[in-house]
Amino acid sequence: MTRLWREGGKGNRPTVNDISPRMGKILHLVRAQGFVSIEALAERFKVTPQTVRRDINALCDQDLLRRYHGGAGLPSSVENAPYGARQVMNLTEKSAIAYELAKHIPNRASLFINIGTTTEAVAQALLQHEGLRIITNNLNVASILSGNPDFEVILAGGVVRSRDRGIVGEATIDLIRQFKVDYGIIGISCVEEDGTLLDYDYREVRVAQAIIGNSRKVILVADHSKFNRTAMVRLGHISQVDMLITDKRPLASMVKLLADGAVELAVAGR
Repeated sequence: MTRLWREGGKGNRPTVNDISPRMGKILHLVRAQGFVSIEALAERFKVTPQTVRRDINALCDQDLLRRYHGGAGLPSSVENAPYGARQVMNLTEKSAIAYELAKHIPNRASLFINIGTTTEAVAQALLQHEGLRIITNNLNVASILSGNPDFEVILAGGVVRSRDRGIVGEATIDLIRQFKVDYGIIGISCVEEDGTLLDYDYREVRVAQAIIGNSRKVILVADHSKFNRTAMVRLGHISQVDMLITDKRPLASMVKLLADGAVELAVAGR
């Protein structure tokens, strides 16, 4: 069962809201189709429309869906889900992706690691390596990796986003461009059906683009929920990365795009 942090309760302190298996299936359907009507959901799950509305309201409270007349659709393309919710969404899948990635990183390698909850899972998975040199614009990643005294962690300067402790701006890009590293590890918010990589913050995207341009091998880490979502800012195309690590095999059309772009696919746990 997926557990999501939610603001509420006495003194507006965070409480935990459990997402039921049915709600998880509703979320998956909406992400796959873009919009699903209340009537269709009630018929599919053999429940009343009132039950579906309650499920949808709970998912909307977590900013995972958006209510529309007669149904539910994807949340805004201009704003990501809250960081606290993303931290615990698909946590098992992100961990599996991270440990799969760790198999592909040798000791004494140099890395870029960007902003995101999946890349934070990657940082945890890399802690047993030796002699890594890491440049990151993620305060959380830097905090995790600095726990290994054998690592050298270089933290990019710039503007710190209070919502997720990511660092962005021209100073961040300037520092990234001073290095040429073995591996650039990037997360992403959305991968569209045509392979377009999308995110929500223009400044964050510019840093990711600099990482792609200054890495000998680029590895994209993205769980299955990132496919066919929508966001506003174009980062690039899936063909610009060398490897995709995910938790479920993508649709055949995406597998073909990967093959056409000579992008290696690794599915965690396979």
